[in-house]
Amino acid sequence: MTGRPPGTPGAAPPPGPWLLGVRHHGPGSARAVRAALAAARPRAVLIEGPPEADALLALAADPEMRPPVALLAHVVDDPRRAAFWPMAEFSPEWVALRWALDEGVEVRFIDLPASHSLASAENGPETEPLGPTDNGPDGAADRGPEGERNGDGTGEGDGEGNPEGVPAAPALRVDPIGVLAETAGYDDPEAWWEDVVEHRDGTPGDDPYGPFTVLGEAMTALREAYGDGGHPRDAVREAYMRIQLRGARREFGDDVAVVCGAWHVPALAARTTVAADRALLKGLPKVKTELTWVPWTHRRLARRSGYGAGIDSPGWYGHLFSAPDRPVERWMTKVAGLLREEDRQVSSAHVIEAVRLAGTLAAMRGRPLPGLTETTDAVRAVMCEGSDVPLALVRDRLVVGDVLGEVPDAAPAVPLQRDLTRAQRTLRLKPEALERELELDLRKETDAARSRLLHRLGLLGVGWGGQSVSRGSTGTFRESWRLRWEPELSVRVAEAGVWGTTVLAAATARAESEAAGATVLGEITALAERCLLAELTDALPVVMRALADRAALDTDVAHLAQALPALARTLRYGDVRGTGTAALGEVATGLAERICVGLPPACTGLDADGATAMRRRIDDVHTAMALLPQSTEGPATLRDRWASVLVRLAGRDSVAGEIRGRAVRLLLDEGRLADSEAERHMGLALSVGTPPGEAAAWIEGFVGGASGGGMLLVHDERLLALVDTWLTGVPADAFTDVLPLLRRTFSAYEPGVRRTLGELVRRGPGTTGPAAAGAAAPGFGAGLDQDRADAMEPLLRLLLGGAHGPGARPEHSDPLAGAAK
Repeated sequence: MTGRPPGTPGAAPPPGPWLLGVRHHGPGSARAVRAALAAARPRAVLIEGPPEADALLALAADPEMRPPVALLAHVVDDPRRAAFWPMAEFSPEWVALRWALDEGVEVRFIDLPASHSLASAENGPETEPLGPTDNGPDGAADRGPEGERNGDGTGEGDGEGNPEGVPAAPALRVDPIGVLAETAGYDDPEAWWEDVVEHRDGTPGDDPYGPFTVLGEAMTALREAYGDGGHPRDAVREAYMRIQLRGARREFGDDVAVVCGAWHVPALAARTTVAADRALLKGLPKVKTELTWVPWTHRRLARRSGYGAGIDSPGWYGHLFSAPDRPVERWMTKVAGLLREEDRQVSSAHVIEAVRLAGTLAAMRGRPLPGLTETTDAVRAVMCEGSDVPLALVRDRLVVGDVLGEVPDAAPAVPLQRDLTRAQRTLRLKPEALERELELDLRKETDAARSRLLHRLGLLGVGWGGQSVSRGSTGTFRESWRLRWEPELSVRVAEAGVWGTTVLAAATARAESEAAGATVLGEITALAERCLLAELTDALPVVMRALADRAALDTDVAHLAQALPALARTLRYGDVRGTGTAALGEVATGLAERICVGLPPACTGLDADGATAMRRRIDDVHTAMALLPQSTEGPATLRDRWASVLVRLAGRDSVAGEIRGRAVRLLLDEGRLADSEAERHMGLALSVGTPPGEAAAWIEGFVGGASGGGMLLVHDERLLALVDTWLTGVPADAFTDVLPLLRRTFSAYEPGVRRTLGELVRRGPGTTGPAAAGAAAPGFGAGLDQDRADAMEPLLRLLLGGAHGPGARPEHSDPLAGAAK
């Protein structure tokens, strides 16, 4: 095999084939590749990548194709087994591909086929996140495909062929860039690479082959010292690439350029026999695969995303590649623009000073030009005033970036993906890499359709977005979503394609399958709620039959109580969306009746943790009871039965104190318990004979959590006095035992509530408290304060639109005056 790095510096173009060793996603390598190809004018360009994608190469010239993009390969029968080959605008492979297409030159991929690499990944998957190649040879100077995660969280491996009898790669792997940087006296490999490659200005007259000559010689020395560098499977890949190179030379002669990871250059230039290479490829497993182009993001090119061949700063590298001149000045201008959008005061003087400081730092550190480190230090000092808070925004939005590529419609796609694309366009839901908020009003047809699409995708495991707390109305007709499109969602769509060819059909089939396989009642009720939100009318009957069957067999009250709230929410959303829920209401009513029967026995003999868990379920059931469908008999009788259950819980000594306290509170809020009766229950619970821990638990149930108990104590000083009297009477030896529970109870109150309670306790009983004679209402002063009532009247008139002006004195017969007083 004859082939070598191209030429010596300053010489005429050497004879081919030209082996252009690169660092993947390196703008310096991309510029060098473009210059070398323009000088050599090869008849064919061979690129490291899966050869099955040759049929897709022409799409790279489509005007609608905008990097970053990636080749996606997945196993036809198991789309979860997939791998990506990402390319950015500044990737050498993309530059070589576009140059060949623009010049009408033959271009091919020559790496090991994906049909072999994905089959081998099944036999020996690695366990690193997202499973790409790591920061060994393929991570620093080469790139294999980025593997997708399995359902159990393990990676699919780097997608490379692992020949029979070859053990898994050892733990210690060589980082070529790190070794070269250390040899040159650099602590940071990225800084060394920037200095020797990225900061080359490409002055006219420079030898375009010089960088590849030097890098090829360096990699040859590293391969001689470290062998395969801890990547034994590279031998199989390199054998296949040598075979493809021989075939291209037979067809085009030596006018062939190869763009591959610099780590592979010595292996491709080595003299080997065809028989030896074919022996390495013999017996490789094989699966049927499909390939297509998918959008990618700068964020997923970053090493911190788990991509082993990733880089630290995709946005910075993209800027270096695209900036026509003065990259530092243009970068500082971008930073200033971003900070101004965030309402930070950044002027032109800041930009000028930051550029000067970056240049000064580069000179002090002996660097040819300011790099990312110098520009970041200058931005922190000048524009961020030494703070890392705005600097984190710069790193996230500019240094890494949220650029999302685009793929033309002509790219192959599974039918489900095409249906999703049509729905996205119809509903004007464009996939974006930057997370954004989406507020939906379900009363509007378009927003309701968007909601259905997002819920259906959620059922299919395509997590495009998640629901968040709405900043507007909390009514059931509004939804708030946070959307962000991640590249791996394309794999999820391909995987979900086994359920159907449209989003609706696939979600329906998936819901029916989950209903048939569910074993826990709560899972089926949650599925019913999701089906209603997604408006899967064909799946609902199947889910309802499974729900009814499971509910009839489940005798655990805790399971029933856990399932009822989801059904109640489903009924509520059904009313808003206009979906029939009569059958669902019957099931929910049956569950509620069984809860009323079984709850009192289930609440006895519980420990502290069990009582807390049961108290939360009681809260949920209490809320759900109010949401059940209205009828002449069922719901009213059911709510009465629920109230009677709470009365039994409140008065049963065998029930945990936290549950008894919450039952009293719920009855009091519903108006089914008089204030004096609630005071009697509290007096009994806080009596001298009650253990302090049990009394503290009762208080936790009565006024704890998010139930608004603090305001109850503020406005009803009789209850506050009972708590205060009990607390002051707790013995010293028992006080430390109840203190943590009390602190947990009162720490949940708003600061203003705690402050008011403290002032009331410090003031002590007063003549204006609720215990005073003639009190108008619990918690209010005795009698009527005419002056204070009159002071409120103008404001009430303004709010309610009364006939009298703000300064008018109404007659006593005016009903508004009576209401104000």
